[in-house]
Amino acid sequence: MASYILALDQGTTSSRAIVFDRAGQIAAKAQYPFPQIYPQAGWVEHDPMTIWDTERLAAAEAIRELPEGSIAGIGVTNQRETTILWDKTTGRPVYNAIVWQCRRTAELCEELKRRGLEERIRSATGLLIDAYFSGTKIRWLLDHVPGARERAERGELCAGTVDSWLIWNLTGGAAHVTDYSNASRTMLFNIHDLDWDDKMLDALDIPRAMLPEVRSSSEIYGYTEIQGVKVPIAGMAGDQQAALFGQTCFHAGDAKNTYGTGCFTLMNVGGKPVRSRAGLVTSVAWSVNDTVTYALEGSVFNGGSTIQWLRDELHLIDSAPECDTLAESVPSSGGIIVVPAFTGLGAPYWDMYARGAILGVTRGTGRAHIARAVLEAIAFQVTDLMLAMRQDAGCDITMLRADGGASVSDILLQMQADLLRIPVDRPAMVETTAFGAAALAGLNCGVWSSLDELAALRRSDRVFTPQRVQAECDDAYRMWKRAVQRSADWIEH
Repeated sequence: MASYILALDQGTTSSRAIVFDRAGQIAAKAQYPFPQIYPQAGWVEHDPMTIWDTERLAAAEAIRELPEGSIAGIGVTNQRETTILWDKTTGRPVYNAIVWQCRRTAELCEELKRRGLEERIRSATGLLIDAYFSGTKIRWLLDHVPGARERAERGELCAGTVDSWLIWNLTGGAAHVTDYSNASRTMLFNIHDLDWDDKMLDALDIPRAMLPEVRSSSEIYGYTEIQGVKVPIAGMAGDQQAALFGQTCFHAGDAKNTYGTGCFTLMNVGGKPVRSRAGLVTSVAWSVNDTVTYALEGSVFNGGSTIQWLRDELHLIDSAPECDTLAESVPSSGGIIVVPAFTGLGAPYWDMYARGAILGVTRGTGRAHIARAVLEAIAFQVTDLMLAMRQDAGCDITMLRADGGASVSDILLQMQADLLRIPVDRPAMVETTAFGAAALAGLNCGVWSSLDELAALRRSDRVFTPQRVQAECDDAYRMWKRAVQRSADWIEH
């Protein structure tokens, strides 16, 4: 009997495939990293064919030992705003994928602001004008890839985020689709009407015909062949919304933070979008059984990637766990503050021109102090988001659920609990992004019958409670805010 769900979790630095059983436990998994491409300062790209190849290899490896016919369905989750254009006939990309971290469209964003479009974009799409989102990336590709605009106007090109790219390839080009959660991160989608926004398409001169059909998060989009059997692709959500679903944050007021390459704090706000007054954005969380759920979100561009920077660029550590070991070897950061604004600052600052800084350096500063300051910087940024979320929500948030690769760090989650003064709950099964995609597919395929059944599967690994004296935490946070001011608006523009 087909009782497993295959989740394809396509992330910023690797493609993964995870198989879940009915108990929500991992039956098999595989992961393939792929290279980052940095054509110039502030630009980040991926090879779309490498994305597809690594995801395909991960899926094949994950299901290798499973019985034939045991996969009931496939769920897809993805790095969200990363944008790809490809030829509708050949399926070949016309250019590299422009990654969500990429800052190349900052000037185009400034042009949109000069045209007075901020309020229109905010009210219709729930987003702020920023190079982070997909709309200006599509416009850049149309303007800079030779012949792309003419081909798009002739209906020869498809545009989409990574979910659309994967499903197109999985279905052999039969389905060009996305879901509400991914569409709501493009700056082109009206989150009230649940359709592409014609005024935004006109403003960015993007042909509607090249965009995918927008569907719910739990339905059959098409089929792909696995072990000689046609298997439905039946669930889809952007990675952060999938993590919110996978953390079973099914009620208004439930919140999670994913400590991944970036940090992403989302709170379920129910069936009506809540407009942020504190620098957050509003997105569709998911749509299941004809019911749309919305979320408030704050995004930090550099979270776990800051630890990677210590390892890969500064060579201060040899592995990510060594960052914890170093940080625990000193009682404090010795006054060091790291602001990891490598690609600008996200919420609640939205400063495309900020750049990274290490402040408070003395002759006695060592790598252990910098390692500890990096972990503190991640926790400080999430604190920024949570304080903004509390302000927008008009109510207190009594617990934060944590996931993502860096959530394995006990010292980081303890720092977080101390700063927020609330418990931080790490689940026993930390692959919540992949499980969210699997759950959305499994609801449609009959593996799970209800949200209540899914909620009953979640178990906590550890709950971190505040330990440090609040006055010390408040002092540290004030120093963080001073440091952010120093790094703000650094690049001339």
